[in-house]
Amino acid sequence: MPQVAFNRCLILTNDDAGCEPQFIHRAMKLSKFGQKFSRQSGINQLMVDLGEAYASNHPDLCMLGGGNPAFIPEAQALFGREMEELIENKLFEKMVGIYDGPQGETTFLDVFSQFLNEQFGWNLTADNISLTNGSQNSFFYLFNALAGDMGDGSFKKILFPLSPEYVGYADSGLSEDMFASRRPRIEMLENRQFKYRVDFDELEIGDDIAAICLSRPTNPTGNVVSDKELAKLQALASKNGIPLIVDNAYGQPFPNVIYTDANITWSDNTIFCMSLSKLGLPGARTGIVIASEELTRVISSLSGIITLAPNSIGASLMTRMIEDDELTNLTETIIKPFYRKRLDTAIEIFHSEFADLPVLMHKPEGAFFLWLWLQDLPISTNELYHRLKARHVYVIPGEEFFIDIDPAWEHTRQCLRINYALPSDRLQRGFRVLAEELQALYSA
Repeated sequence: MPQVAFNRCLILTNDDAGCEPQFIHRAMKLSKFGQKFSRQSGINQLMVDLGEAYASNHPDLCMLGGGNPAFIPEAQALFGREMEELIENKLFEKMVGIYDGPQGETTFLDVFSQFLNEQFGWNLTADNISLTNGSQNSFFYLFNALAGDMGDGSFKKILFPLSPEYVGYADSGLSEDMFASRRPRIEMLENRQFKYRVDFDELEIGDDIAAICLSRPTNPTGNVVSDKELAKLQALASKNGIPLIVDNAYGQPFPNVIYTDANITWSDNTIFCMSLSKLGLPGARTGIVIASEELTRVISSLSGIITLAPNSIGASLMTRMIEDDELTNLTETIIKPFYRKRLDTAIEIFHSEFADLPVLMHKPEGAFFLWLWLQDLPISTNELYHRLKARHVYVIPGEEFFIDIDPAWEHTRQCLRINYALPSDRLQRGFRVLAEELQALYSA
């Protein structure tokens, strides 16, 4: 009978007795799902480049791209001590040795819901919270549960009201063309800064919109949508009977890398997505979805079918830290001051290196990115990326972040995302190389 390898068939018949087996080579056939999620994309190639750069250990390497949180010794030591506590208290075996339910570790769900109620005056129970294997997993579930091909034959989309937006959303839809975006209103500020604002005059919510989604603070720009803007978006969502999804990966209550006044309010039509990654635990792959009880059941069902159960490590590490207020102390006295100091250094270097260049910086209000606008850049930032890569400086070109925005808008080809969490000497060299390349381009 036939034996099948990935791309070839071994054919054996009665007539082949005593003869060498024959192979017929065939191209592997992929489903639409397989084709969509295995095709090459710009951001995939960038991530391959970043991985190769890390592995190279080149002495001049300046890794200004990527979104990995910084290694903060005090935070890592605290996580290590907590792991030792779990081992000493015979909880390690439970953490790694059994499946949790598809909603997540029950003790953590109870403790975390009480924590949020105390912090923000919400009225949650454990039934409003589900865990996933990281934020990317959360958004894959949410986007595809809410949008795409609908049971009534219609087609729904997720609306990003403020572009540019997190590039990780772009390829997460099972259906093509599942996302819609709106261009921002650009507000020019003092001190060579600008800020993106939601353009509510252009923000129409059609029948084809299943949900509104934004990150706050925003990846890639560090923008924090104001409380007033957020309230308007919540009202629009409620009026149209759709949810507002807020990606809170860098926001409150942890890691709370926010440098402006911002508050968060929850309601049944608001979905908050949180993560332990930017707290310093990206390897724990722990995403947290806060939503209505109905949607929590949906997310839990998806987890049960696709992964059986979410990762237990992050929830186990956090439970006692929340109960003993160690999490709040970690956020407010270690993590937030660390990034604030790195940001101040980056701003100082920015003004020093780009003083004579037409480069503006989005007002840095949160997360750990600087978003630079290279005005009238004579080449695309994708081309600039390759010039910098040749000099071992890695950034993220901005084109990929303008999801569903007409590329004819020249602004989409003039922006860079930079991770400012590096030590000052790496930032200094990276900014200097970027400035040298820009000087050459602008003077050509």
